[in-house]
Amino acid sequence: MNICAPSLAERLEPLPLRVPRPTATVRRRALAIGLIGPGRVGGALLTQLRNAQPRLALENGLELRLRGIAASRRMWLDCDAPELNECHDRAQIWRPSDLDAFAAHIAGSDGEDALLIDCSASDLVAERYAGWLAAGLHVVTPSKLAASGPLERWQAIHRAGAHGACFRYEATVCAGLPVVQTLRDLLDTGDELLDAEGMFSGTLAWLCNRYDGSHPFSALVREAHALGYTEPDPRDDLSGTDVARKLVILAREAGWPLSLAEVEVESLVPPALAALAPVEFMQQLDELDAPMAARLAEARACGGVLRHVARLDHAGRASVRLQVLPAAHAFAHTRLTDNVVQFRTRRYCDNPLLVQGPGAGPEVTAAGVFADLLRIAESLGVRA
Repeated sequence: MNICAPSLAERLEPLPLRVPRPTATVRRRALAIGLIGPGRVGGALLTQLRNAQPRLALENGLELRLRGIAASRRMWLDCDAPELNECHDRAQIWRPSDLDAFAAHIAGSDGEDALLIDCSASDLVAERYAGWLAAGLHVVTPSKLAASGPLERWQAIHRAGAHGACFRYEATVCAGLPVVQTLRDLLDTGDELLDAEGMFSGTLAWLCNRYDGSHPFSALVREAHALGYTEPDPRDDLSGTDVARKLVILAREAGWPLSLAEVEVESLVPPALAALAPVEFMQQLDELDAPMAARLAEARACGGVLRHVARLDHAGRASVRLQVLPAAHAFAHTRLTDNVVQFRTRRYCDNPLLVQGPGAGPEVTAAGVFADLLRIAESLGVRA
């Protein structure tokens, strides 16, 4: 898996302007796109969009038109304008970021379908989803802030989306794995969720799979951070907060009005390190080593393995904790950044349904976002 993000200049190259014309039998459809957050995931997504654009236009009649990219302080509009092909001074085409102006520009005035992709980690951006959806803009995001944030905001987003615009968030849970879609399909076909559990963090899966005592736990955390497996602040992973958010998203998808504060979470971050600035925390990572060594010794003493497990039961109770599992357990055989989610439903009761695969890294997360984009295009009449 390639986890290297492209350079900023590479991310901002305009999408190709000339693509093969589709055959007469393929229905043509254009989709205007605005990307918020050209970071690791956003950059990987731009590369995937750029590579797929000619094929989608030829085989599916779908023309993806990148109308803008917005970062935290500046934005770049008219990314597909022909005159930009001759512009070599990128500083001349950036302007101060304004999300209202950005959304209005993406929406345009020509009646073309428009979609905003939020790859930022900004709660201020998530606050705007309901308004964008109500205005007819489709929204796709890998950010967990909206789907696991205040319940009132989540309900407002769904009410706004009921008017026709689509809100998709598959990549909020286990990156590119079809976890949310699988649960939605089960429920939409009349099944009933009894419980769900799994390893929802690719970061913690990688740490548990790699941690055998030969290297300090802190060294593995630093390596995971360098590889881009962790959140920008690794405490979001180690504290269990990131996993708790994913559990809240699945609970709400299943109809339980769960809030983040209701999830019972065991943090791997000592209280003394929780309030530090991110740089200071990384400098004091060694304080994690002794507690984790003790947990590893506990697991080995009973012939088990350490795994970070999240669980949602039939009553909507949720928990996230580091557990010792038997060596024969299904979760004991994951590899690298594998996530595994087990759904036990009325239909899949004796033999639960498992979804498993890589759950960390910008490439797979971007692929999950891209898949949501294509599902929206399909709902608009494009043969995906």
